[in-house]
Order: sequence, then C-alpha cells, then structure tokens
Amino acid sequence: MAGLDLTPGDFMGSPSRPASHAPAGDVNPWLIAGAVMLATFMEVLDTSIAAVALPYIAGSVSATNSEATWVLTSYLVSNAIVLPASSWFSLRFGRKRFLLACIVIFTVSSFACGSATSLSMLLLARTVQGAGGGALQPLSQAILLESFPPEKRGLAMAVFALGVVVAPVLGPTMGGYLTYTYSWRWAFYINIPIGILAVLLISRLVQDPPYIANARPGRFDGIGFGLLAVWLGALQIILDKGQEDDWFGAVWIRWAVLILVIALVGFIVREFRHKQPLVNLRVFRYRNFALGCLLIGILGAVLYGTITLLPLFYQELLGYTSLAAGWAVSPRGIGAILAMPIIGILTSKIDNRWLIGFGFFVFALCSLRFGGVDLEMGQWSLLWAIIISGFATGTAFVPLSTTAMARLANEEIGNASGLFNLLRNTGGSIGISVVNTIVARHEQLHQTELIHRVTPENSLFQQQLANLEALLHQHSGAFAPLSDTLSRAYALLQSNVTEQARLLSYVDDFRYMALVCFLCVPLVFALKQTKGRPGQAGAGH
Repeated sequence: MAGLDLTPGDFMGSPSRPASHAPAGDVNPWLIAGAVMLATFMEVLDTSIAAVALPYIAGSVSATNSEATWVLTSYLVSNAIVLPASSWFSLRFGRKRFLLACIVIFTVSSFACGSATSLSMLLLARTVQGAGGGALQPLSQAILLESFPPEKRGLAMAVFALGVVVAPVLGPTMGGYLTYTYSWRWAFYINIPIGILAVLLISRLVQDPPYIANARPGRFDGIGFGLLAVWLGALQIILDKGQEDDWFGAVWIRWAVLILVIALVGFIVREFRHKQPLVNLRVFRYRNFALGCLLIGILGAVLYGTITLLPLFYQELLGYTSLAAGWAVSPRGIGAILAMPIIGILTSKIDNRWLIGFGFFVFALCSLRFGGVDLEMGQWSLLWAIIISGFATGTAFVPLSTTAMARLANEEIGNASGLFNLLRNTGGSIGISVVNTIVARHEQLHQTELIHRVTPENSLFQQQLANLEALLHQHSGAFAPLSDTLSRAYALLQSNVTEQARLLSYVDDFRYMALVCFLCVPLVFALKQTKGRPGQAGAGH
C-alpha cells in the first residue's frame, strides 16, 4: 500500500510517530465535511430504513417474509465486501472519481430498488446498491480526517458521526413514516435527491491529495478479493439465517462455517504474503488501531442490538405499530446530535480514553434501565434512557474513531478506515444475530421455569385459575359447559406465561449488553493516551 512505511516506533506499545497532514487548500474544510457527510448519511440510512417495510415489500413482490429478509442481507453482503477493498480502488482510479462513481451507482440503484416489480429484480438492485455504498463510509472518513489539521479532527469526526450514529436510529422511523404515508418504494426514492446533491457538492469541493495522484497500487489482487467475498458472504448469511435453522443443528450451517474459516485463513495468509495486497492488514500492528477496531465492533454490536430490540419489544409485547415503535425509540437521535459538538470540542482538550470509557459506562447504565422493562409501561417511560443512550453512543464513537487513527499517516488512513468501518458493520451484524438468538432461546428457558411453578400444589395458581374460570363462565352464559370454560382459562394462563417468558428474555438481553459495556471500560485504558494539541501533528485529534 502506498505510503506504508513501518518503523519500530509504529508498532504496539511504541512511541507515536507524527501523522502527515495534507492541507485542505482554499476550500473550507467544513464545506467538505458537509458534502461527504451527505453520502455517508445516505448509505448508513439504507442499512435500516427498509427493515420496517419488509412485510409491505413481501406483499408487493409476491414473496414470503422470510424471502423478503434477503432484501437486507443482499445489501449487507455486497456492502461488506467492498468496504475493505475501497482503498485499492481509490488509489487505482482516484479517490474523488471513485467516490463520485459510487454515489452515482448507489443513487441509480436506489431508483431501481423503488421501481422493482419482482423479488429477483429487487435483490439484484439491492446488491448493486450495497456495492456502490460500501466505499462511501471509508472514503468519506478518510477525506474528513485529511481535510482538517490534527487538533480539529475530533470536530470533523463529530460531523461524520452524525451520519454513522444518527442514521441507523432515524432509519426505522423514517422508513415507517414513508411506508405508512406513501409507499415502501419511497424508502429508496428518498436517496435520489440526496445523491444528486452529494455529487454536485463533492465534484466542486473535494480534490485528491498528491499521494493519491501519484499512487501505484499494483495489479488487482483477484484471489484476495475472491477470498474476501467468500468469507464475508458466508459470515453474513450464517448470521442472518442461523437462528431460523437452529445454528449448528443444520448441516448447511456447519458447511458454511467450514467455508468461512478456510476462506478467512486463506485471505489473511494471502494479504500478508502479497507484495501489494488488496487490503493491508499490517495496519493492525498499531496498538490503538487494533484495540480501536475491537471496541468499535463491540460498540456496533450493542448499538445495533439495542436498535433491534427496543422496537421489537414495543411491537411484540406492548402491541405498538411499527411506526409508533419507531417514534418511541427515535429520541436516541436527539441524544447523539447533542453529543456531537460537545465531544468534538472535548477530544482536543482531554485524554480521549476518559471520553470513550464514559460513553461505554453510561451506555451500560442505560442498558440496565432497559432491563427494567415491564408490560405496564407507557410509550415514553424509557424516554430519558433512550436519549442518554444516544448521547453515550456519540460520546464513545467520536473519540474512539480519532484515537484509532491517531498514529496513522494520511497515506494509511484510507486502508485503515475501510477495515475500521468493516469491523463496526460486522459487529452490528453479530450483535443483531446474538440478541435475536438470546430472545428466542431464553424465552424457551423461562417458559420451562415458569411452567414448573404452575402446579396443583401452588395455591396462587389455583386461586388465579378459579378467578379466571368464574369470570369466563359469567361472560359465557349460564349454559356454557364448565369443561369449555376451564380450557379457556388454561389457555389464558398459558398465554400469560408465554408473554412473561418473552419479557424476561428481553430483560436478559439488555442486562447482557450492560455487562459487555461495563467490561469494555477497563479495556479502553489499554489504548495509548491521545490528546489533541494545536500544532502537534501526532496528537490524537
């Protein structure tokens, strides 16, 4: 990879090396930040905006709900494959040209998604859309970090985080509104004006730095790209379909895991041995980057896990519509937006590790509050916990991103950004899969435990059964058979047990996420200290 010149000072635990900085030229870097944020926001929004529209999509294209989930999976798989390879493409074709091409592909394929008349046509368009969107996050992040001096990069990442953190929260709400008010097709059509505006701004404001213009990335590593596509595709399909098919109880899952392991090992060996690899994995020798990728993966897991669980809780147990559930969790975006300017300023003034640790700690406390849910709560009972959890996510994301990239040269940021965003997205996919599995498995576990208490020897159960039987007999009329009334009373109690078991499984999920976040707090302080100071290029911005 061009510019990757590792020295002993670059490795884990070694003193930091000043990161090179290319001035932004005559263009105000904040204009550049706004332009590239549009592209990032558009792409991240599409990872979640279609989720609430899946039943409507299935009905419109004559597909089952299970088949409709491939609308999400096809996008995520192609998106993940392009993410780490984006650095090579930007060096080969020019970063600005490649970024514009990706936005055009994403926008045109969004129109194709909205116009699809069959499931196969929609899946093809979503695959192309995911491929076009895969490079938008790392390219935008690299452009942002290079456009600002080190002491202001925290503010720049705060702008970038608006797209990465807020968009997944707004996605279900916006998707629900557009679907209910207009049609599910508008969940895709909304990208068209945003994409056109992003193309106009980026073509005018963004320029390639000299190292991009003079780069010699070498021949395309087709073998490495093929191995990358295989293991990422296998991973996403396993995560998406594992719970439905009982994980390792299914033969195809075991074969898919074997293919995943072989392709992943082959990819790692290939990239380390190749002279000009598609993805330069040597960047993981930086302690801050390696630990930063681990932490951003965990943050992605708990963030997407919470975004998945809360709307499901409102819909399944409280009986909300998808739109009402989306509105109930939408205040998280308010918290994230409030955090951005504050954290953007603080990253240049204090040790970023305290900000990251504070973010994980507060998110853990919010998860504990979510773990206190019950069936009598109102729509806004969790309002403050939801807002504060959004604030905590922004508090952790911005300094974590800048700390992970703090000791990298500009020439390394593009490659590192692709890997960093890949780990965040992969963590999100794993988080969604894990929380759904816990809900399903723990519901069965709690149901078994609760049923064991429903015995003739339990006086409370006998009293409740008698009350239900008397109430049902009263409303059924004097001539209703007693056996029918008793059966209906048992059915109501069974329904209550199932509902309580489902509730307890959600409680378990939220408490596990709290535990994970608490465990991350001491891990944060294994990062090397970074704190931005004006004029200090190697600072942690």
